[in-house]
Amino acid sequence: MIPIRDENPTLRRPIATYILIAMNLIVWAVVQGFGLTEPMAYSLCNYALIPGDLLGTIQSGTQIALGDGWVCQLDGDGELSSLISSMFLHGSWLHIGGNMLFLWVFGDNVEDVMGPGRFFLFYLLCGLAAASAQILQDVSSAVPMVGASGAIGGIMGAYAILFPRARVHLLIILFFYVTTVSVPAILMLGYWFLLQLLSGVGTLGQGGGGVAFWAHIGGFVAGVVLIMLFRRPELMQARSRLTPKHQARHRWM
Repeated sequence: MIPIRDENPTLRRPIATYILIAMNLIVWAVVQGFGLTEPMAYSLCNYALIPGDLLGTIQSGTQIALGDGWVCQLDGDGELSSLISSMFLHGSWLHIGGNMLFLWVFGDNVEDVMGPGRFFLFYLLCGLAAASAQILQDVSSAVPMVGASGAIGGIMGAYAILFPRARVHLLIILFFYVTTVSVPAILMLGYWFLLQLLSGVGTLGQGGGGVAFWAHIGGFVAGVVLIMLFRRPELMQARSRLTPKHQARHRWM
């Protein structure tokens, strides 16, 4: 299921959402070279979050293969800055494309009840919660962790609390069958979270790479909790007074 849009207009232009999308795309282009091997390997070795390296729980000199002959040697003295930098790195075109689509669909409405400054901080805090959850899953992991999906998971958690009945249009692809459906946000987001939870439980006690399910879970839960602190009552009230017709007219004020 791929969300392509929602029926939930906003009052204000989502400046912070635009900036976050731009930041991710700029890092993908400038730092990661659009996924080319050498800049990708360099970015993963120097800016990705590697739990065992950050916590010093792996032996100094441990090497991890990054593909096509590239190897990263760890010193067990990772930088705390990787908790932030890893949020803006991605592993492939599909990875960044999917994350930015989810951010585009769900970010504007969550920002609309916070304002851009609060939303930006909310995004970073959800990303940190996501990283912490993934680290706790395996504190000795030497697998580089990258991606905005933990922070975006927080946005999805907030959206589920704020707008459970908003209609979300999904693109459904089943082999050669392609269609679109419209469902309540709580159904789509609840199903997404359940998949992450079931998949995350299945990875407990296992090493290796793959999808950082616990980052998704941690980010989503953080969003559910933090939205209570970050939403602004006056913005919520302003949205509640608008009819759908008025919302459409005032979308870009």
